[in-house]
Order: sequence, then C-alpha cells, then structure tokens
Amino acid sequence: MSSSPPRDPTPRWPDRWRPTAWSLRAQLLAALVVLVAVVCVIIGVVTTTAVYRFQVGQLDQQLRDAAKRTSSFGGHLRPDWPPGTLPPRGPLTEAPGQSAGTLLGRIVDGQVQDAGRLDADATRRELPSAQYPVLTDLPVDGRPYTRSLGEFGDYRLIAAHGADGDVFITGRPLADVYAFRYWLVAMETTVGIGAAVLAALLGTLIVRRTLRPLHRVAATAARVSELPLDRGEVALSVRVPNVDPRTEVGQVGAALNRMLCHVAAALAARQASETRVRHFVADASHELRTPLAAIRGYAELTGRFRDSVPPDVAHAMRRVHSEAARMTTLVEDLLLLARLDSGRPLDREPVDLTRLVIDAVSDAHVAARDHNWRLELPDEPVTVTGDPARLHQALANLLANARTHTPPATTVVTSLTVAGDRVAVSVVDDGPGIPAKLLPEVFDRFARGDTSRSRAAGSTGLGLAIVAAVVEAHHGGVEVASRPGQTAFTVRLPWRGASGDLPAGDGLTRRAATAV
Repeated sequence: MSSSPPRDPTPRWPDRWRPTAWSLRAQLLAALVVLVAVVCVIIGVVTTTAVYRFQVGQLDQQLRDAAKRTSSFGGHLRPDWPPGTLPPRGPLTEAPGQSAGTLLGRIVDGQVQDAGRLDADATRRELPSAQYPVLTDLPVDGRPYTRSLGEFGDYRLIAAHGADGDVFITGRPLADVYAFRYWLVAMETTVGIGAAVLAALLGTLIVRRTLRPLHRVAATAARVSELPLDRGEVALSVRVPNVDPRTEVGQVGAALNRMLCHVAAALAARQASETRVRHFVADASHELRTPLAAIRGYAELTGRFRDSVPPDVAHAMRRVHSEAARMTTLVEDLLLLARLDSGRPLDREPVDLTRLVIDAVSDAHVAARDHNWRLELPDEPVTVTGDPARLHQALANLLANARTHTPPATTVVTSLTVAGDRVAVSVVDDGPGIPAKLLPEVFDRFARGDTSRSRAAGSTGLGLAIVAAVVEAHHGGVEVASRPGQTAFTVRLPWRGASGDLPAGDGLTRRAATAV
C-alpha cells in the first residue's frame, strides 16, 4: 500500500506577502500600524462594552422605577369602592409618571389583557397580538430581561405580581442604547483609522531618522562590494561616516570600519607581494633572455661541426638547443604575462579581425595537416581596435591548444560573428573534451591536463592564461564550455564597427563549412 507524502503544515504565502521579503523600514512601519490598530480595537471593545453595560444599568433602574409606578397604579384600591371588591381594570398607559416609549401590560390568568406603548405624543399604541407569547413567557421574578417585540424593537422587560394577583409587565426600549452604541463604534473606528494613519506618517519620519545610520552602513557595504577586490591595487578608503558607538547601529558601523581597515591592510600587503612577484618575474625573464640566446647560439654553432664531434655529444647539443628554445618560449610568455599584469598599455589601432582569423587558421593548418580545419566568417570584414600582435597570439594559442590536445582527424571549426556591440571568435573541436574538474582552472597559469605533463608536445601551461590576459587587456572576455565530443572556446571583444574589403587568397572562403 502506497502512502502519500506528509503535507507541509507551513502555509505557502506569495513571496511579496512574506514579512521576511519586506525591507526593515516596511516591517517596522507595519508593526507600528498593527500595534496602534490592535490597541485601538482593544480600547474600543472595552469602552463600548463598559458604556453599554452602564447604559443598560441606568435603563434597568428606570425600568424598576416605572414598574413600581405601574404596580402601584394597577393594584391600587380606590377608597370609595366597596370593601372586598376590586375596581375595574383600566388601561395601564394611563398610569401617571410614565415616559414616552414605556411599554405596559397586564396578564390575568395567563392571558394578556392589556398591552401597549406610550408614544411621544401621549397616545397609546397597542402591542400586536403576535408578540403576546413574549410577555406570557417572561419570568415573573422582578428581574429585567431583554426581549425582541417585532416592530416595537428590543425592550428591557420586567414582570411583577400586583396586589390583586395580576402580573404587570413594564418595559423600556433599547433603541437609544443601540443608537448610542452604533455612534460610539463609528467614532472609535474613525479615531482608530486616524490614529493608524497618523502613526504611519509619524512612524515613517521616526523610522527613517532612526535607520539613517543603518542606511549609511548599507551604502558603505554596497560601495565596498562594487570595488574590484580580487586583483590589482585597491584604494579601500570607504568608511561609514558619523559613527556613534553609543548606539547599536553605531557599534555595527564601528565594527565595519575596523574590518575595512584590516581588509585594506591585507589588500595592501597582497598588492605589495604581487608587485614584488611581478617585478621578480619580469626582471628574471628579462635577464634570462640573454643567457638563453647565448646557449642557443653556442648550440647552433656546435651543430655546424657535428661531423667532427662524437655522436653522443652531437645528440646532447641538439637536446640543449631544443630545451633552450622551449625555455626561451616559456620566458617570453612569462615576460608577456608580467607586462600585462603590470597594466602596461598595449597598442591601440584598427585590426582586421577577419584577416587575423584567416592567418591564424592557415598557420594552424600548416602545423597540423592531420586535423580538419574549417572557417565560418561573415560576409563583411570585421574590424576591432587593439594590438594586432597580441590578438594574433591569443588566436594562435587557442588553435594550438585545440591542435595539441586532440587526436588526429579532429575537426576544428573557427567562427567569427557579430552580435550587438560585441565580436565573438569561437574555436570549437569535436575532440574528447576537457575533464569537468579542470574547467574551473583551465585559464590559470601552468594549468595542464595529465596527458600533457610529459611535455612531449612542448606545452608550458601558459597558453590559455595568455589568452585570458590579452582578452581582458582588450576589455573583452573569454569562456569555455566542454563535454565529450565538443569543446568550445569563445572570445568576445568590443566591436569597432568599421568595415573593409576582405583580402582574397589562401584558398579560404567567407562562408561556413569551408575546408582548409
């Protein structure tokens, strides 16, 4: 037997109605208005109940006095009447001292014999017979009760025995009590609404003034969050102004200022360390160029006399020349990265990116004829502003990466597209792909896959790092997406918007699916 999953007892409210989704100012104002409204409701209920009970008490006292007059009038024996006999029963509305609206009735042997109300014009109005059962069912204990008498409305009624054994009913209307209660509720509602509106207006001013220091803290934190703290020299001079440590918000601001001071000191120390490292790498790379050139020169000179030296020595010198060439490439890459890190400006001139892509793919085709190289170019040439040598190096590194880390017969598609104010250059191959754990660090320096650590292909692990640095120096971005059977590197650069004629040659066409 399958059982349904237990239901979540937590009510699901729309996000916009959740108090946690409101601002602190809105929450405080809502709490203040609700508190004022609750207090007004409590005061209104207590006041209305107390006033109603007080009025009903006064009405009951008037009712008892009227009942005494009714009983005295209805049960009084006239002195000129024969002893042992009762005077004839007259209408009770003729009893003296009764006010307008008073209801008077007489019950004889369980039957209503006389029931009427004294109107404001001193005339008698008979009670409809349909309401007689209300009078006959009234307890005869001298206590007032509230009963509804149809078109007469609600009355406080009291029943008492007279001297002749009849039951006399006396009643006072509740209409005035109800009218005053309705008026009181209306006034309390009006005052409550006014108090809530006034609390909202004054609360807005008070909360805004109270939260002003907290807004300064939030604004300072927002400005700090927008600073590029991940790299480069950071002038972290932002602080929370007008901090008052006597308040809770002031203590938060003071703590934030202390934290920012510590962060600024840490960033300054990091920047100093990075600057020393960059200077060291740049100086070391620059100084290594001369001895490496000398080593390569001597190795080439020795190679000219390889017939006069033993074979082992000739092989060793060839290896020296090969490793010196590879080390020279490494030193040049390190020197380029050090210059880019130091913010040294690049050349800024119009660059025919279409021509650059064609040249880079042509070079890659010559270097790896066992790969299938394809181009996808727009109909019109695309021009950007930048350093042509550095951009060519970035494209060459992307193509070299595809050539080095994919097996023969791999198809590599290089495409150039324009979207909005950006130019996109994509290099897509159908090779085995990049392992998922290496994707986050693929543009880091000296990042290499396990298959390239043998260095048989001459990889230094700096190619993609140079691509990222060059593209960033051109105010662009580079991204990678990889899965088995497809790896795509995409470089996005600002578009200059200039156009020109596409040079012909190299057997390349401008449309898609063109083999090189």
